[in-house]
Amino acid sequence: MSGTFAFELVTPERVLVSGAMEAVLVPGTEGDFMVMAGHAPVVSTLRPGILEATAPGGKAQRLFVRSGLAEATAESMTVLAEHAVLLDGLAGDDLAKLVSDSERLVADAADETERAYAQNALARLRAALPSAR
Repeated sequence: MSGTFAFELVTPERVLVSGAMEAVLVPGTEGDFMVMAGHAPVVSTLRPGILEATAPGGKAQRLFVRSGLAEATAESMTVLAEHAVLLDGLAGDDLAKLVSDSERLVADAADETERAYAQNALARLRAALPSAR
């Protein structure tokens, strides 16, 4: 199924991303999943991880999301994120704070399942950082 769909990623502060996308890779609590135009309706909670939104022409935006909710239909997708940060173009201090906050999520995990999600998200964040390339 080719084509685009309307995408919005919203935080409590503002609309962070809005536009037509070809695909969005989502870190769902039950596993990562890809949404494309024509996707069956789905609602999922988010776990900490990297969300990647690919616009027409292949330009991708990578964001670290802490938690939230994603809803997709055949024509659109909305992500309501508790906290989200665009990874591309972050300064060194911002990256250090993001990693520090993620390390705190690991330390403050209520149980082993939550700790495993947080550790996985931290590993993905570290791998996605520009300095890791």
